[in-house]
Amino acid sequence: MRVPAHSVCTAIRDDIVSGVFERGSRLTEEQLARRYGVSRVPVREALRTLESEGFVVTRRHAGACVAEPTEQEAADLLEIRMLLEPLGAARAAQRRTEAHLKVLRGLVRLGQDRARRGQGEDLRSLGAWFHETLAQACGSPGLTALLTQLRHKTAWMYAVEQPAEPVESWAEHGAIVDAVARRDAERARALTALHAERVAAAHRLRRAVRVRTSQHAVNTASGRN
Repeated sequence: MRVPAHSVCTAIRDDIVSGVFERGSRLTEEQLARRYGVSRVPVREALRTLESEGFVVTRRHAGACVAEPTEQEAADLLEIRMLLEPLGAARAAQRRTEAHLKVLRGLVRLGQDRARRGQGEDLRSLGAWFHETLAQACGSPGLTALLTQLRHKTAWMYAVEQPAEPVESWAEHGAIVDAVARRDAERARALTALHAERVAAAHRLRRAVRVRTSQHAVNTASGRN
């Protein structure tokens, strides 16, 4: 059975974001096909997609390599995300469905409960799920895809500290959902802008670690299908 290129693309992107493939490291079709247990065809398609997203660059005499964004590029990315997330929230207030609201409210309840209990290990994944659902609720596939890509690239470029006041952070999430539920686009936009500005202060630019993953480790790591 042929593995879809988008599944391979997701797997490679996840490994780039998590640091399995260091910035500047070479990505060969043979190496990646062996790692994920697929043919070279979906790998080739995935690399083209990742290059269009800015995670991969093609270099003369080296082929595909993990991109090495500059500090200015990283700063620009964060600024763009801070501008687009409020737009996404405003659109969500206008276009959300009851199903979106149900998921968002459930995530807020879980997040507030975990924050009160001090169970911080779950908060990062819950926060990512919250923002992904909010982006989906905007009703614009293009904007949703762009917001998702921005979150992936921010996670790749920045180390994000947990909020000093997680209860307050999840209260902000709850207020955003309330505005979305009331279809109050301007309030949803304003609240999300304030939240994004506060969260941005917790971002610390990652410094590339120039220790390459060994070929053996990459080849023997568990693959994905």
